[in-house]
This record gives sequence, C-alpha cells and structure tokens, in this order.
Amino acid sequence: MTAGPLASDTAMILAAGLGKRMRPLTASQPKPLVRVAGKALIDHALDRLAEAGVARAVVNVHYLADALEAHVLARRAPQVSVSDERALLLETGGGMAKALPRLPDPFFALNADNIWLDGPKSAFHDLSSRWDPDAMDALLLVVPHARAANFSGPGDFHMDPLGRLSRRLDGRIAPFIYTGIQLVSHRLMRDAPDGPFGTMQLWERAIKERRLYGLSFTGLWFEVGTPQAIRPTEAALQGG
Repeated sequence: MTAGPLASDTAMILAAGLGKRMRPLTASQPKPLVRVAGKALIDHALDRLAEAGVARAVVNVHYLADALEAHVLARRAPQVSVSDERALLLETGGGMAKALPRLPDPFFALNADNIWLDGPKSAFHDLSSRWDPDAMDALLLVVPHARAANFSGPGDFHMDPLGRLSRRLDGRIAPFIYTGIQLVSHRLMRDAPDGPFGTMQLWERAIKERRLYGLSFTGLWFEVGTPQAIRPTEAALQGG
C-alpha cells in the first residue's frame, strides 16, 4: 500500500516558546531540547518529517535561541533554516506570518514538542490524502481522548460529519484534541496582523467561513507539556 504524494515538501516547526510548564527543566535549555527517550523533543518531530519525506523545515527561535539554532542547523535531514524571533516572541500565528515568505502553499505546521506514533500511514501522508485546497484554509490533525496519552483536559474541538471543526463550548467536553500538527493554506494567513498573535485568531475566521477542517488521527499522540509527563511517555514508547 503506497502512502501517496505529500501536499507539501516543507514544514514550519514552532519552537520559540518559553516552555514555562516544563520548568525547572527549561531553566537552562529551551523546551525543544529537553530529552525524552534519549532524544531532544524537536528531534522526535524532525525525524518524523524526514521519515515521511518532508524535505525542508523552518524552525523559529526565541528563548535560549543560540543553543536551539546550533542544534537544528547540525541536522542533515530535513534541511533546516531558522526564523529568528530573538528580538520579539511572535506567538504561533505571528511566527507563521513572519516565516510565510519562505513557506510554500500549502505547508505543514507543527509544535516542537510533539511526540506521536503513526498509524498505518504517517501523519503527514494522512493530512495530504485528505487535503482539499478548494474547501479548506487549514486541516488540523486531531485525536480522540482514547488516543491522547497523558492528556486530562476537556478537549478542543467538535467535528461534523464532513470534517468541519467548531470550538468547544465553555463548560463542555469536546471529543477531539488538537495534536499541534496541521496543514495550512496561505489563505488562512491572509491579512494577518502585525506583531504577536495566536493561530486561534485565524482559526476563528476559518470556522465562521466553514473552512477549518479536522482529521482524526489513527495513531497514538503524547501530551508532553510537563516534566511529570516524560516518564510515562518514555515507558509507552519503549513498549512500542
């Protein structure tokens, strides 16, 4: 069974955050360099990109940027370039907007602290096979609670039978959790504000226009936001 073509050869890795929830491990290193199962968090993501055949990655840097930049530029695959946010942390949306001139349409975007085990196909091939640029501004990889290890929150999104997403209502439980991985059209980024802003601002507009879609992940995703999540994640990865 072939995986099919990728929708993009490039990914943006959002790696500029301060990593406050991962303290004290981030007192002297950026969160993407925290090691889990013998490997820096960002290398888990970069290795998955390389395995899927994604050729290029743009990584944004801010907190303890020198260490992170040196680490990612030493890689051979994927080919990494750095989007420098040393002067101002731009948040998720602002970071993508700054890097947009270097990103094709569409592009993958993912958080630097993602760890997951793929299902029958890679996450990037799954997104690519579902991608419809005429209908979608962004396609988010979401996961049901049963496939979200270490996660204890109320969830993020509801999904209709066509795959369109809507946000969780206050005080409710939503069946799907955002994995931090998405496939993004330049249309989502149109008229982006200057300076720092979150991706949710763009998603809200896409929801109103019925152009924000989700894909339920068939693999296993790990929430690795705190030091306490590292040991159970390592145990699960060792178990296959």
